[in-house]
Amino acid sequence: MEHEEQVRRWRLVLGGSQNDGTSFPLNKTDLQLDKTLEALYDSTRQGGLGPSSPNVSRWLGDIRSYFPASVVQVMQQDALKRLNLTQMLFEKEMLENIEPDVHMVATLMTLSKVIPEKTKDTARQVVKKVVDELMRKLAQPTQQAITGSLNRSARNRRPRHNEVNWPLTIRKNLQHYQPEYKTIIPETLIGYGRKRSALKEVVLCLDQSGSMGTSVVYSGIFGAVMASIPALKTQMVVFDTAVADLTEELQDPVELLFGVQLGGGTDIHAALKYCAQIITKPADTVLVLITDLFEGGDEKNMRKRFTELAAAGVQVIVLLALNDEGAPSYDHENAQFLANLGIPVFACSPDKFPEMMACALSKQDVAQWAAKEDIVLKK
Repeated sequence: MEHEEQVRRWRLVLGGSQNDGTSFPLNKTDLQLDKTLEALYDSTRQGGLGPSSPNVSRWLGDIRSYFPASVVQVMQQDALKRLNLTQMLFEKEMLENIEPDVHMVATLMTLSKVIPEKTKDTARQVVKKVVDELMRKLAQPTQQAITGSLNRSARNRRPRHNEVNWPLTIRKNLQHYQPEYKTIIPETLIGYGRKRSALKEVVLCLDQSGSMGTSVVYSGIFGAVMASIPALKTQMVVFDTAVADLTEELQDPVELLFGVQLGGGTDIHAALKYCAQIITKPADTVLVLITDLFEGGDEKNMRKRFTELAAAGVQVIVLLALNDEGAPSYDHENAQFLANLGIPVFACSPDKFPEMMACALSKQDVAQWAAKEDIVLKK
């Protein structure tokens, strides 16, 4: 049985041409599965699922029936690249059949300005589904890691209701537990302090060129989570050849992502110049710049800005990517320059980002943290 299953899998991989060498007979279900694979991967039928084809919607439904979600997402991405099916995202019926994922959100962000009005609500629902899932997955570990790193910071002993650190307040008042009421009387309230006098400042500065799509999605999620932490003042800046401040959109990650226009050039110098203007407490600020360091603007002045920010006491971290997509392409000379300044440059996966931010906010050595996590610093 094990040998038969192996032959069956090879038959599906090879596609059943006369030279596949297996001669394995497929049952009715496998024949349907084979057709869905053939439509996408058989080079003799390339284009058979073109955007004008009425079979695209049915094909999207078929692959969801035959394959797990992780495989469906890969096939959807392959369809976009191999068969040029970007046009399918303009159709409401197509979007309704798509398995949403981070890559699909990045594609929708790229197309956000040209998607027809009738499709925008459906596209927004696709983005919201992914955002909600990422928030569910990433919010708690991010909040725990960052608030934990601020435990030694000064706390407000007379906080307003929305400023109360409830986990710490409960622990502080455990001795006041009332068994008959099954509750704790919080005689001592502990808070983080008011947001306008936040202990730390975080500036997320995102390169919105087309290659940074999934990094922008994750950055938007983390930005929204950090904006909800009273002890932090979080600001979000995106740039290509122009700079846009999206801090006001952090309350709604979906709107924030639709406010990003992926594509265009890159002017890191202009972005750093703007960030320097909005930083009010350099010694208590973490600036996370997410970019591949390919400068399309003034490279000399870009390096000068990095030098000035570091000299002012700003903790600068450069992430070449914030995703799970492996080693990114980047400008090695600029990375070496930053390494000489003591600015860490590396790619970070989303699951490592909360701990990295906790390390930075508590003024630990991020380079040492990266080495402990087997993350290679670039230079």
